[in-house]
Amino acid sequence: MKNSYSKSQECKLESGSKIVGKWHSHPYKIVRTLGAGATGTVYLAESAHGLVAVKVGTDSMSITSEVNVLKHFSKVQGQVLGPSLLDVDDLVTQGDTYPFYVMEYLKGEPFIFYMQNRGREWLGILMIQLLGDLQRLHTAGWVFGDLKPDNVLVTGPPAKIRWLDVGGTTLIGRSIKEYTEFFDRGYWGLGSRKAEPSYDLFAVAMVMINCAYPRRFEKQGEKPLAFLKQKIEQESLLLPYRDVIMNALQGKYENAASMREQMVKAVSKSSTYKHIPQKKDKDQKPVKNAKKNKKQRITKKERKSSYFVEIFLLSSFLLLVYILYLFGQMM
Repeated sequence: MKNSYSKSQECKLESGSKIVGKWHSHPYKIVRTLGAGATGTVYLAESAHGLVAVKVGTDSMSITSEVNVLKHFSKVQGQVLGPSLLDVDDLVTQGDTYPFYVMEYLKGEPFIFYMQNRGREWLGILMIQLLGDLQRLHTAGWVFGDLKPDNVLVTGPPAKIRWLDVGGTTLIGRSIKEYTEFFDRGYWGLGSRKAEPSYDLFAVAMVMINCAYPRRFEKQGEKPLAFLKQKIEQESLLLPYRDVIMNALQGKYENAASMREQMVKAVSKSSTYKHIPQKKDKDQKPVKNAKKNKKQRITKKERKSSYFVEIFLLSSFLLLVYILYLFGQMM
């Protein structure tokens, strides 16, 4: 790719506009803007092979770094979060040159929206998968950096977390180049912004907290850890994972695999927390000459109770099968 890129302004493409790569001559028609970040803007576009996502940037070094990450993803496709890399080229428009790359367009639901419309047991399941993928990323020498619900999508079925933007990925040992305060341990005073596995694991904990508090919140007081602990204990969604979250916030996990192992244990212990409360029958002496319709009402109650128990057992079984399926996909 050419090195003389325009850094003076962002490249803004209108819906309906057509671009052609300088080197590969692949045409793309812009449909709409998907999102914008510090390193560029992502567009939904039409290509000869269907819908794709095109990221146009101004900084060639940042784009090259993201391309390198996506190339790593393509080597182990099917077991990673990120989209497939399809093309890398330059865009020349109005005398300026902008680097861009084309990736797979992922269809799915935003993470927070998905959680709000599914059962709470999905939180643990998706976090187990996320931690498995992060372990592979860290092993390859990278840290995600700007890990937050806005940068992930849930695709499927079967449900699977995929990354939307790898702009924050940073080589281990360097300084985090992109972050969002709520998910940044530096903001909370609970660690540095050095790119290391524990930085991403802190963000995983905050992603879980964000599920319970979709509108998020700002830090308060001089003891942020105590403040976060209080927030965790106030939400029933987070209680089954309280110890795992607290350990991640304090940087007690050496790697994602360790946190994933503890998350698996937490899920296994809480897989039946969807407990259906049963009303205790009071000891009552049989009443003589009871009416037939009263007996029928009692029979209906018993059948209804039996129905809920069957549904609960079936749900638990399906949940267990799905967890085993995910484990098989991550091996």
